[in-house]
Amino acid sequence: MRNSTIRFIFALATLSILGIVITQVYWVRQAFDLKEQQFNQSVNIALQNIAKKIAELNQIELTSKLIVQPSSNYYVVNVNTSIDAEVLEHYLKTEFAKHQLEIDYEYAVFDCSSNEMIYGNYIRANQEEVLKAEKTHFPKTNEFTYYFGIRFPSKSLYLANQLDIWIFSSFILLTVIVFFGYTMFVIFKQRRLSEIQRDFINNMTHEFKTPISTIAVSADLITNPKILAKPDSIVNYANIIKTQNTRLRNQIEKVLQMAVMDKGIELKKEIIDVHQLIQEAVASFNLKEQAEIKVELQTTDNCKCVLADKVHLTNIIYNLLDNAVKYVDKEPQIVVATRQVKNQIALSIQDNGIGIGKEHQRKVFEKFFRVPTGNRHDVKGFGLGLNYVKQIVKAHQWKINLQSELGKGSTFTIVMPIAQLKTIDSSTNATLTHTSLNSGEQINISH
Repeated sequence: MRNSTIRFIFALATLSILGIVITQVYWVRQAFDLKEQQFNQSVNIALQNIAKKIAELNQIELTSKLIVQPSSNYYVVNVNTSIDAEVLEHYLKTEFAKHQLEIDYEYAVFDCSSNEMIYGNYIRANQEEVLKAEKTHFPKTNEFTYYFGIRFPSKSLYLANQLDIWIFSSFILLTVIVFFGYTMFVIFKQRRLSEIQRDFINNMTHEFKTPISTIAVSADLITNPKILAKPDSIVNYANIIKTQNTRLRNQIEKVLQMAVMDKGIELKKEIIDVHQLIQEAVASFNLKEQAEIKVELQTTDNCKCVLADKVHLTNIIYNLLDNAVKYVDKEPQIVVATRQVKNQIALSIQDNGIGIGKEHQRKVFEKFFRVPTGNRHDVKGFGLGLNYVKQIVKAHQWKINLQSELGKGSTFTIVMPIAQLKTIDSSTNATLTHTSLNSGEQINISH
């Protein structure tokens, strides 16, 4: 399935879900408003009946304007006569029970002599009387002379509890949305993994096919009677076979290295002189590349040692050097530097390559990820080297940092704790410079 088709399906499904959500929100709001209207109507009828009963009890006539509602949960009732709080509370309980208003409320009665709202009581829905520790303030009104106020503190929650079916349907819809989002995430993830797997297989096939084909052609030429008469040509083709065999072996080692990493990393830590290890790694790298690579070594004044797995740390330096000679459009210049940061040593490898864009810098340590190079196909590798570096750094509980800018090269920096030793051989402090490099590739990262 094409990416455009997947995106279209995803967009269409998203719009459908969004439409359903908007519709659901609309109807839930409508249902809530309807419940609120019904509640207000019931409360108004109950309060009117209470006002009438108080008027009958005191043998007075009520005015036409009985009830005002200053806020959504606060009602003021005009009774046009003095009010006995106990009688009022009895009427409230009776009328609210008659209209099935099972909700907490509190009331206060206006006292003309003190010109204040006198707090009455807090009544729970189960008819228990509870005196609140902090009495609620009831605002006064200038419209009436004799009145009482009643407030419903939990009105919104009470109305929401009346929307059982809507809450259930909203929960189902939320579950569907979450499931849809997770499904799309899995689809895109599997799509991405499928693309990575396909690219890896294609790249690996190309990487293996090229040296195998070269070896086969060289072997055929060596057996040619015309070539056998030319010793120089035989030596040349033999060197080609040797070079391609080394290249093929290195590629196989990288794949096997990651296979071992997936089973778990076992570290054999020992005290290692970082500067000496760098020199050995550069020398080994030059030997494998069959070329001298220009590497400038900038070290601290005294020798620094770390506790690490020597083999894996060597491989880290080798992989970073390998990245430093890829994606380069000029003669590679590599600077390997160490500096002390408090009780840690920072090892950085800087190159002068084409750099990595900011949008790709977060992904360079992912397995199989390779920075897109457009129509350029001369860059070798499987996208495993930097992932291996990240895994080893993580296993040692170190930190690695990458800074890069397009056209200005890159720098990797690894921060490692310094191993505390009583005696350190300082004879390994040296400056290493190698010249020339025949490889035409380089990848860059800057610290």
